[in-house]
Amino acid sequence: MIKNILVPVDGSDGSDKAVTKAIGIAEVCGAKLSFLYVANINQLAINAALSQAILAAVTKAGETIIERAENMVPSGIECESFLETGSPAAVTLEFEEKLNADLIVMGSRGLGVVKGVLLGSVSQYVMER
Repeated sequence: MIKNILVPVDGSDGSDKAVTKAIGIAEVCGAKLSFLYVANINQLAINAALSQAILAAVTKAGETIIERAENMVPSGIECESFLETGSPAAVTLEFEEKLNADLIVMGSRGLGVVKGVLLGSVSQYVMER
């Protein structure tokens, strides 16, 4: 039975569609939604030279994206949210374990085969692991 659904969000149309799909699954299963926003910032840059103003702006953007996802959830469905920095793919997999998620519902950029192979994709990386 699905009890905890991890939903990585990034503010894109694909992300919004994933939130909608996850809500539908949560309604049927009575599952909790766990939203995760990961600011894609190289950890070395954070430690070395990233200013507080930039970190504040990134945090504010993430909070706005998380809030939008939370506002889509109807009453009666439990949800929690997390805002992190780092590699979105790696952090998503870490949270999947940390939260003991039964399911990850996430959007895809729809890059196509060639661009996806050349550029990589967070959803592709997560699926392959």
